Amino acid sequence: MDPEELVRDHTIYSCVMGSRAFGLATEDSDTDRRGVYLAPTPLFWRFEKPPAHVEGPADEQFGWELERFCELALRNNPNVLECLHSPLVEHADATGRELLSLRGAFLSRRSHTTFVRYAEGQRRKLEADVRQYGAPRWKHAMHLLRLLTSCRDLLRSGELRIEVSEERERLLAVKRGEVAWPEVESWMNRLQDESDRAHTTSPLPDAPDHARVEDFLVRARRASALRELQPGPDDEVLQGGEGTGFARQP
Repeated sequence: MDPEELVRDHTIYSCVMGSRAFGLATEDSDTDRRGVYLAPTPLFWRFEKPPAHVEGPADEQFGWELERFCELALRNNPNVLECLHSPLVEHADATGRELLSLRGAFLSRRSHTTFVRYAEGQRRKLEADVRQYGAPRWKHAMHLLRLLTSCRDLLRSGELRIEVSEERERLLAVKRGEVAWPEVESWMNRLQDESDRAHTTSPLPDAPDHARVEDFLVRARRASALRELQPGPDDEVLQGGEGTGFARQP
C-alpha cells in the first residue's frame, strides 16, 4: 500500500502542532500537522511491513503508525506526548477518540528524564551557535523555554498543557532576539531547577500504564483484521477451520 494512501485513508487522529498549538503563532508561522494512522492488520502479515511513519503528503505533515506512536508515547517522548495534547484537533474517529482518552495512561515521572534529556541536547546546540556566531537561533531558544515550562508544569500538576499564551509576549521577545542570552540562560536554569524539584513530589506514577495501552492496541489490530477480512457474498471461505470467516484473497 502506498504510504500516502495509508495517511489519506487510515488516519485515526490528526492535529495542528507547532507555534499555532503552543499559542505562539505569528503572521509568518507555518501550519504543522501531525497524525496517527492505523495500518490495516493484514499488511503486517507480509514480508514487507507498512512504514512506521510517513512524511507528507502535504507540506509540514508527519504521521506515525499507531503502534510506533504508542511505543514512543510510552517512552514519554516529548514530541509525541505533545501531539496527544494539542488543543487544535482536526480529526479523530472512534479509535482516535479512544487514543485521546488514554492520554493519562502514557504520562509518568519518566517524562522528567525524557524532556530534560531532549532539552539538554537542544541547549548544547544553542550554546554551540553562541560560541560560533555570537548568538543562538532565537526561535529555537524560545521553543526550548516553552518545552521546559511544559515539563515543569507537567511534573507539578500531572497534566500536560502545551499552550503557553500567558508567557506569549515574553517568549516572542526571545524569538525576536530582544532578550540577552545570559538572561535566557538564567531562565532555562531556573526552569530546570524547578523541574528537578517537582519531580520528587510529582503526582505522576513512576511508570506509564503499559498494559492498558497494549490492550487498546490489540483491540485496534483485531478490529482492523475483522474489517479487512470480512467475507463478501462472492468470497470463498478458506477450508480448514469452521467458522473462521477468513476469505480467500485474490
